[in-house]
Amino acid sequence: MLARVNTIAFNGLTTLDVDLQLQISSGLPAFNIVGLPDKTIAESKERVRAALNTMGVELPAKRITVNLAPADLLKEGSHFDLPIAVAVLAGMGIINSEDISHYIIIGELGLDGKIMPINGALPVAIHANRNNKGLVCPAEQGGEALWSGLKDIIAAPDLLALINHFKGIQQLPMPVIKTANTRKSDLDMSDVKGQETAKRALEIAAAGGHNMLMSGTPGAGKSMLASRLTTILPPLTAEEALETCVIHSIAGELKNGEISFDRPYRDPHHNASTPALVGGGRKGTPGEISLAHNGVLFLDELPEFNRATLEALRQPLETGYVSISRVHCHTQYPANFQLIAAMNPCRCGYLGVHEKECSRAPKCAEEYLSRISGPLLDRFDIYIQVPPVSPWDMAEVKNGERSEVIRKRVIAAREIQQERFNKLGYPHLHTNSQLKGDILDEVTQLDKEAKALLIGFADKMKMSARAYHRILKLARTIADLQNKKNVCKVHIAEALSYRYVMPSKQV
Repeated sequence: MLARVNTIAFNGLTTLDVDLQLQISSGLPAFNIVGLPDKTIAESKERVRAALNTMGVELPAKRITVNLAPADLLKEGSHFDLPIAVAVLAGMGIINSEDISHYIIIGELGLDGKIMPINGALPVAIHANRNNKGLVCPAEQGGEALWSGLKDIIAAPDLLALINHFKGIQQLPMPVIKTANTRKSDLDMSDVKGQETAKRALEIAAAGGHNMLMSGTPGAGKSMLASRLTTILPPLTAEEALETCVIHSIAGELKNGEISFDRPYRDPHHNASTPALVGGGRKGTPGEISLAHNGVLFLDELPEFNRATLEALRQPLETGYVSISRVHCHTQYPANFQLIAAMNPCRCGYLGVHEKECSRAPKCAEEYLSRISGPLLDRFDIYIQVPPVSPWDMAEVKNGERSEVIRKRVIAAREIQQERFNKLGYPHLHTNSQLKGDILDEVTQLDKEAKALLIGFADKMKMSARAYHRILKLARTIADLQNKKNVCKVHIAEALSYRYVMPSKQV
């Protein structure tokens, strides 16, 4: 007897069709799985056997062979449990093979027959929808799968309910779309007292999607400011939410099958390894920069990160994606994130504070800053110094603008940018930070005074072409916040003020 079931294997975000073939033949009792299965799949036979025993179904005393075709493709993951069990049931005649022929089946089995959630249900549903197939998945992930637009979804809580559904004894309910509640954070920009320059810079960074580096003494409020950036960013569009949640689904971070429209905020510790930050490992899993796609990646204590780890960020910051190459895995993940970083001005942290400054200043600061390479510093559009807040400011200064007010200005600036891109025929662009080449020259439209200021400053400071273009992008965002059509001298001047503040390096 031969049974066949459709399932998939993952290669990064790509889903590959797997033809699961099962044969029950005469011979000594055995249960073999072939076709390059990993250890997890090799153990599936024991979970399948136990789940069937729970329902009172005994495996036939024959030779059972499961082949995962194509045989030269490495298969990994516990999502093969359910397709193997369904194939066994079809081979035994308990389920009609025709009924399951147009479904892609995924799911992990518990010993009691319960179908448990797996990673990657959303991209599998998108793949099924694209290939005009239905989907059988765990009940908890039915709502997640619905976001793909697929209608033919069977979300089963356990193996017995799935059997009864195919036999017509029981009708499983259609899953319901789940949307995560908008995160009502206690964080608000009004919590930050003083630091008006830093708040202005953060608003510009949010409006144009610019990278930003903050330097200041311990306790000045750098982390506090960064943690509130997402409160002034616009929510994800439906397309962006789907892109982001596909990555989180693959990584197993999409909880309860709920799609969120909040922009992701990732803040890895400075001892994070290179694979943890950019992705990789044996299975080529997405890293923090991909999990921060369409959101914010905050790196606190930037010079304390491993030098090689920081250098690995350079290419994704320019291209918006990261390529992972391993022996058994060659894949590409999106990584269009906004980088916000913070650092102390020197190792002791108190450069410029006469009461606490160490005896090695300014050499201490130069050595500390040298841990960050010039090419990486060149990729920050905004660099600001965050001074300590005085006790008088803490006690007397009233709370500033609320995040909701600033967010309205940010959304208005982004709408101006999107309208401009649509008119120029570039609907795939969303923020000024994505501008390149001729498009940048077309949208900035500098007047004579602004051009003279920028060229003179760039020549004097020997700026790179990248730094020159990033100043143009930043100036365009500043003009958009003021709803100005052309970039004027004052916009260039403010953009330059956020650039030339590095004490021992020309940025």
